[in-house]
Amino acid sequence: MNIMADECVDRQVVEILREEGHDVLYIAEIDPSISDDIVFERANQQNALLLTADKDFGELVFRQNKILNGVLFFRLAGLSQLAKAKIISSVVQEHSDKLYQSFTVVSPGIVRIRKGIR
Repeated sequence: MNIMADECVDRQVVEILREEGHDVLYIAEIDPSISDDIVFERANQQNALLLTADKDFGELVFRQNKILNGVLFFRLAGLSQLAKAKIISSVVQEHSDKLYQSFTVVSPGIVRIRKGIR
């Protein structure tokens, strides 16, 4: 899967996804501190699923009607990097066919997929 990991994503999450064979571009490595709008544009240019914990992307998608290939938004505060990585990896594996053109919210024990954001 083609994934753009926002700067707020823990490095261990990125590394595990890469180890599993996903193509992951990591904002923290390529252009730290860029604006959400630029992250948004780059994810679109790369035809990538955006992985983020930043609530602002929900605003961009739903209130400003900006189009994105898909967002996987996680709410896993308080968990270790390894626990976050395992949960996100599991969601990507189990729901890969549903993540594009969807806004997915991941919380401990809960995955909500809202289709049709394109």
